[in-house]
Amino acid sequence: MSKTLRVFTAIAAAAAGLAVSGTAHAAVEYGAHFHGQEFSGGNWGGYVSFGSFTTATASWTEPAVSCTSTNDLFAPWVGIDGDGSSTVEQTGVETDCSSGRPVYSAWYEMYPAAPVYYSVSVSAGDHITATVTRTATNTYRLDLADTTKGWSKSTTKSLTSKHASAEAIIESPTDSYPSISGGIKFTGVKFNGTNLASTSPSGLNADDRGRYTWSPSAVGSDGQSFTMTRH
Repeated sequence: MSKTLRVFTAIAAAAAGLAVSGTAHAAVEYGAHFHGQEFSGGNWGGYVSFGSFTTATASWTEPAVSCTSTNDLFAPWVGIDGDGSSTVEQTGVETDCSSGRPVYSAWYEMYPAAPVYYSVSVSAGDHITATVTRTATNTYRLDLADTTKGWSKSTTKSLTSKHASAEAIIESPTDSYPSISGGIKFTGVKFNGTNLASTSPSGLNADDRGRYTWSPSAVGSDGQSFTMTRH
């Protein structure tokens, strides 16, 4: 695995919040895979494959959570770059417990720029599909769909990037996860249209402030699925 800078993901507290459906969002950055200095795990967990990928796609059912702290924050997402590079092109769904209850928001991010939130509804139990496609040397299309609610979003952005990796990930920029019923199962994971298992993936553990570790299961027999569980 490529070595990355061992610092926490920065939280841009001074930045203005973004409003979605009446909810204010702190400008919390997801982005590059940084390891915590205090903990054995990193702020990402899932699978990453190294190489110059042009597409990354995965689906999941948005999990029901119980907030244990107003600091709880996490997101499943799909992206290109980020492990071994300082940019990430990513899209997914955030669960934010800062209000004391879980608030679900769809977003994309061209890290190191701040995330952009869509004005759409997401609920626990919704089936989500996320795809990132490099359409030109430094141009990306980010597609996110909620097939339960029936909406889809597509955004095209440019970013000078390294083309270092592709991944399906859960991440908590605050290193604080809520309690997640049943874990998080990714399905249909493909990079460049190839099953995850055939892209030499590396598993990553996500640490939860030293209390728990979120780990990926072995890739399923279909070559396209895995589950993140806490232990």
